Amino acid sequence: MSESKTKKASKRALAQPEERLGDKAYEKTLRHLHEELVKMQEWVVRSGAKVCILFEGRDGAGKGGTIKAITERVNPRVFRVVTTPAPTEREKSQMYFQRYLPHLPAAGEIVIFDRSWYNRAGVERVMGFCTPEQVQEFLATVPLIERAIVHSGIILLKYWLDVSPEEQTRRLEARISDERKIWKLSPMDLESYHRWYDYSRARDEMFEKTDTNFAPWFFLHSDDKQRARLNVIAHLLSRVPYEEVPRETVKLPRRQKADGYRDPDYAYNRVPQVY
Repeated sequence: MSESKTKKASKRALAQPEERLGDKAYEKTLRHLHEELVKMQEWVVRSGAKVCILFEGRDGAGKGGTIKAITERVNPRVFRVVTTPAPTEREKSQMYFQRYLPHLPAAGEIVIFDRSWYNRAGVERVMGFCTPEQVQEFLATVPLIERAIVHSGIILLKYWLDVSPEEQTRRLEARISDERKIWKLSPMDLESYHRWYDYSRARDEMFEKTDTNFAPWFFLHSDDKQRARLNVIAHLLSRVPYEEVPRETVKLPRRQKADGYRDPDYAYNRVPQVY
């Protein structure tokens, strides 16, 4: 993507007037950014580039919705989302980074971590799942690991989505009252809500130790979900030096003749037309 096009795309999505975006304005801008993501995808595949995107942040900050907005119109074989479950007993005995490294992108891939190795600096630290010594060892080691990742040719982007205490309360209460969202609210979410300032302190030290010039953190307030999604997509497009790849003209071929074929007289088990 040319520098001028990148700036135009960013300006369209990064402009922040006081009022909230209307749905039509949001969908129009999102459509444009989706088109650019497809162009970026084609360039990544053609060039063999490797892109790794980390999403961290407070519970209720909108990480899942932002990742969905990024990936809903692209090829899941190119854009791969990684959500690591709780470590097994075997993984607990490994070097901490060992279970994350196999998920890093190969040529032609974009990997998105919905939470990442930074679990150790956040939830594991605050909830007491690791020792203070392990936390400090992690914070000292991360820049070395990430320098190696970047030097291997991977474009590494790290996003922290933050939310105000009032908006977090509103969103978590909405999960409680909505049968479609109640599954999103875990005992861990409730405890993290209680430990707001423990998470703040952990985040502050994480930034201090791991916000490097070769792998910087990008911070975004996400009280306005729609603007947050647009701003993140516009920003990541500006950080990947993609160019539009020429496409062959696509034309549907002529459909073959029936050549005597007739639909069978078969008693299908049909889905009831309830709606």
